[in-house]
Amino acid sequence: MSNLPNAKQLPLDNENPLFSRHEHALEKAYEVCPECGSYLIIKRGKSGAFLSCSNYPNCQYTRSVIEQERIEDKVLPNSECPLCTHPLAVKQGRYGMFIGCTNYPQCHHIEAEQHHDDIGVNCPSCHSKGKLGALKEKTNRFGKTFFSCDQYPKCKYVLNYPPVKQVCPECQWPILVKRNMAGGEVVMCPQKKCNYKSKSS
Repeated sequence: MSNLPNAKQLPLDNENPLFSRHEHALEKAYEVCPECGSYLIIKRGKSGAFLSCSNYPNCQYTRSVIEQERIEDKVLPNSECPLCTHPLAVKQGRYGMFIGCTNYPQCHHIEAEQHHDDIGVNCPSCHSKGKLGALKEKTNRFGKTFFSCDQYPKCKYVLNYPPVKQVCPECQWPILVKRNMAGGEVVMCPQKKCNYKSKSS
């Protein structure tokens, strides 16, 4: 646990915003406190930004946040905010890219991720711990498809390739993934320590 003195959460207003415009989507860090399981939130102190447990003062966990360089917003052509009709832009936040309204701070609209139906594959990470969880296909803000557990943020298991409901014959991991390689489509184990791979039938 790190201790950052003289830290306080500043009021969020137009005169003195808590974060710069490209960071406004991420006041809540969407991480869980490793000590008590509550959400972490971003605060600012004299030493800069840091993560603090939302269960303070019952839990005093904090962690420093590495500042990122400013990346200019990229306005999306022919886009329109559903709340105020201003253009939308791709922005750089403290935890990655997102699409938000260019009229911030007057408008706080942020585009949500596109979620898809359950693909009928249990989360192998949850399954290995005796818990319930299912993988769902999702699309990020740039149109890239990925597969993650529906129990997030409690489970952060994620795949970049389509899962196959088939046990790995070498390491017994509950699923394989399907990939297009130079020699054609293959199914392979997603576990880094396992090298199983075979041609897709």
